[in-house]
Amino acid sequence: MKKAIIGKKLGMTQVFDENGNVIPVTLIEAGPCVVVQKKTVENDGYDAVQLGFEDAKAKHLTKADMGHFAKANVPYKKHLKEFRLDDCGAMNVGDVIGAAVFEAGERVDVTGVSKGHGYCGVVKRWGQHMMRMTHGNGPVHRHIGSVGMNSTPSRIFKNKHMPGHWGHEQVTVLNLDVVRVDAENNLIAVKGAIPGAKNGIVFIRNTVKA
Repeated sequence: MKKAIIGKKLGMTQVFDENGNVIPVTLIEAGPCVVVQKKTVENDGYDAVQLGFEDAKAKHLTKADMGHFAKANVPYKKHLKEFRLDDCGAMNVGDVIGAAVFEAGERVDVTGVSKGHGYCGVVKRWGQHMMRMTHGNGPVHRHIGSVGMNSTPSRIFKNKHMPGHWGHEQVTVLNLDVVRVDAENNLIAVKGAIPGAKNGIVFIRNTVKA
């Protein structure tokens, strides 16, 4: 059954399993999320639900957003995300979803926005070597070097490793283990690292891998 929830990355820690092995985990505050909108095959051509996460103040919303929440008669939320789930028909606007939808031992995919590093050179961005720090090399020790081509093909191929913006893009990590679930506090401990900085918003779904 497809399940999904919106969460917030709290940071990393470690837990011990029953054999005493240390497991590095990321703690995620998963929910509570409220169903803000429900889409059906009859009206929209597909089944889906729109979930809202984290309370927001009216002064931070547009009039269109406030009308959207007023129509659903639910509290204002900061983050909205639509999910296509198997049991959309059983959900109704106003229903609350918590971390209890997932169980320890399940596999999930986590989507987030990676940390932004700004504009970087090739040494930091791609791990390329620096030039020798010797006399005569000039002030170009961290430069990319020549990228010129011959008259054939007289162009630079795509995906050439060059300086540019690094990070701050959507990244999905697949097939992570759910180590523990604290339904009372809406916490999910996922094995390993997930994208983004602390307090970054993430989306958790059942893994697409078998």
